[in-house]
Amino acid sequence: MTRIGQVIMLSHAGDREEARNRFGDLWAEIGDGGDALHRCTLAHYMADTQDDPVEELAWDLRALSAADELTGGRPAAHDDSPAARSLYPSLHLNLAADYVKLRHFAAARGHLRRARGAMGSLADDGYGKGIRSAVDRLEATLAESARTERAGPLGPPRREN
Repeated sequence: MTRIGQVIMLSHAGDREEARNRFGDLWAEIGDGGDALHRCTLAHYMADTQDDPVEELAWDLRALSAADELTGGRPAAHDDSPAARSLYPSLHLNLAADYVKLRHFAAARGHLRRARGAMGSLADDGYGKGIRSAVDRLEATLAESARTERAGPLGPPRREN
């Protein structure tokens, strides 16, 4: 986790390409069968370094799959893993954002519902408030996208007087 954390700091400092390369090296070392928490964390942050939205989605799906291994797929009820449960709101938020980029709005709305449903595991701290705020912002973006889609490419129909 220390090495993953170092690469996360590199990514947050703005060197996405180097972070992506180092995350790739760590992923090769950990492997698909490695520790689920390590895979979840690495994949969650590796997604943020991707330029291609399809690749970003693939990494976020890997992160969710690893989180499910930690909790047996029971994020709200698995008392043995509160740290893992607290990952779900962010994991689903990221997946929703991925689907918005890919214009798969129904899938995005589904993951936003799951993110909101998992928010009970978040503390009332900066991280929790940030996730809650990001969910609200993405919901607003989705609502605006739905209005725009209903209006069509040229906007709402005009009335003739």
